[in-house]
Amino acid sequence: MARMWGADPAARFARRLGKSPHELGDTKEDMTCPDLWELSNGDVAAIGRDLTEVYRDQLPAGVSVGPDERIVILPRNLVIAAKSDIPDA
Repeated sequence: MARMWGADPAARFARRLGKSPHELGDTKEDMTCPDLWELSNGDVAAIGRDLTEVYRDQLPAGVSVGPDERIVILPRNLVIAAKSDIPDA
């Protein structure tokens, strides 16, 4: 069965949503994750911790993770800082 949506590997990083991890105090000087970016096609890329195996057996009914998908955890303050950059519709 074909998926309704697929990630476009040709999309490029267009703009950060919210503040950098350094600004939020979520990283040290090495500037590693977490981060949230809008791509050139409007999709969003999340850079965070892959906890797929930790949460796989805890998924609510009706929720699944495909073989090519991961559960990525982002800090709450990162998502809140990005809120103003995410359109309502």
